[in-house]
Amino acid sequence: MAYAFDTLGYSKTLREAGIAQDHAEAHAAAAREFIMVDLVTKEDLRATKDELRSAMELETLRLTIRLGSMIVGGLVTTFGALAALIKLT
Repeated sequence: MAYAFDTLGYSKTLREAGIAQDHAEAHAAAAREFIMVDLVTKEDLRATKDELRSAMELETLRLTIRLGSMIVGGLVTTFGALAALIKLT
């Protein structure tokens, strides 16, 4: 759903209320910037979704490598301990 802010109508309403034209236009421009800055387009959402997907894939890869390293380290330690026990017997 798209929103629009009618700066011309806003400034016209201010002028009819007795505000000087340059002041009314400045108010309208400021109000538009304040209101429209928080709106997000579908393209913004798609870009954010793609960035999140890439970040999640990278984090998955990091966790996989970390887990693999822990498993290899555990196996090396276990086999080292077994070898030491066999040597002692």
